Amino acid sequence: MSKLNGDILYLIFKELQDNKKTLLLCLTVNKTWCELIIPILWKDPWKCVKEKGLLLSVIISHLSDESKNNLRNQGANILSNAYQRPLFNYISCCRHLSLNSLNELISAINDFNNNTDVFSTVRKEIINLFINENTRITHLIIPYQFDYQLHLIPGAKSCLSELEFLSCSTCINDDILFGLTELCKSIKELELFIGKDNNNYGIAKLIESPNKLSNVHLLINGDLKKDLLSFCKVLENSLIKHAINMQYFMITEQPTTKILSSFENLIRLELGYTSNKSTWNCLENLSLPLLQTLKTRSVPVKVLTSIIKNTKGYLSEIDIDYIFHTNNDNEKIIRTIYQKCPNLNYLKLMIRSCNILEFEKLLINCQYLNGLYIIIENDIWFDGGDHIFNWNLLFEALIRSSPINLFKFKFYFYEAPKLESLKLFLDNWKGKRSMLLQTIQDYSWGVFFGIEMEHFDLIDEFKTRGIVKKYDHSNLLNESNTFEDFEWIHENN
Repeated sequence: MSKLNGDILYLIFKELQDNKKTLLLCLTVNKTWCELIIPILWKDPWKCVKEKGLLLSVIISHLSDESKNNLRNQGANILSNAYQRPLFNYISCCRHLSLNSLNELISAINDFNNNTDVFSTVRKEIINLFINENTRITHLIIPYQFDYQLHLIPGAKSCLSELEFLSCSTCINDDILFGLTELCKSIKELELFIGKDNNNYGIAKLIESPNKLSNVHLLINGDLKKDLLSFCKVLENSLIKHAINMQYFMITEQPTTKILSSFENLIRLELGYTSNKSTWNCLENLSLPLLQTLKTRSVPVKVLTSIIKNTKGYLSEIDIDYIFHTNNDNEKIIRTIYQKCPNLNYLKLMIRSCNILEFEKLLINCQYLNGLYIIIENDIWFDGGDHIFNWNLLFEALIRSSPINLFKFKFYFYEAPKLESLKLFLDNWKGKRSMLLQTIQDYSWGVFFGIEMEHFDLIDEFKTRGIVKKYDHSNLLNESNTFEDFEWIHENN
């Protein structure tokens, strides 16, 4: 394998980019492998390196002697653990630059005794390592109240000429905003953090600047009161100019305009990630014929049912979270999904016991279903109910009617299934594709019947028999153990 063509090796290593442990092992095979793997590892070093001190030391080792002397003269004490200049220019491989992570890195490792001049000098020297005519940054994250004019750095225009992604706050001063607007004509993805006040209306020019903006996230911090409402309206009107190219849109509060009705080519829509105060009634008659992914939080089921009804059968991923379903609501959304989404691959949805037979129709009609994330709703918490979820009925429906492609399961619950119910489910899964299984327990209401050691022992037995390929258990008291909704295999990198 060590003699494979370099291009083929690179493609193999790129497939392993999320498995850092394996890549690090491959790194030591020979020089060729090392040279191919380092650019993959250093493409986005901010998310793959957990040891901040180590990362900062490697970065500082790239500084010139002149820069190091300058820092010493300023009284910066960051050089004591720095390495010798490395054989590889790691920073030249970096494509993602998180100035937020960089600020945190410098602040966490070093005590500047409130000396902002020293901090600024250190930051300037390090930023200049990343932004110059010899590097190419494609993803740029700018922190809140950032005060360094990137466009004035020699080589910045060349370095950011291929910029595809920008994340910044709308509370940004004019000098920084002006420079960004000139540098961001090539961006395709824009993420804006919208504050409660001090928003800069000039951000509208930055929105209008790109030629092919197709992916936008609007993260709104605060209720849409008069001033914020007016600001969001300006942003939305600027975004409408990109309607023909818009494919991915996320907004955390309901829009102030009819902006979404303009996005007829939208493929992915994410709604409602900050509060549950919005009614979202403005979306009830929304038509998005090409929509493939719908991800929502705290959006009423009535609105979601309307959106799904007005799609044309391309929906392959639906994620509905953080919204209470009545029995009737739950039945309607399940029915709408299996009537309108024949190509569904992944589904996250709350299921109530009384609608399991309706849910079974979804299993029968959605034959491409590959992964299920089921939120178990116990009636005991609502409306004076006294009925615990019927796990047996759910497991029987899954055994009886799961499509052949379905083998990925997540179950989110307050009360775990009894051992005998789980055993019956796994026993009857024999002969089907080996499953990827995750259980997620919510302890916020206390635990009446939780996952016990006997559950783990039982699942280990079925792993040995090949019925369960991989199992993970998480709880919401330790959110670091959880991972993406439709990510079933969790690598310990």
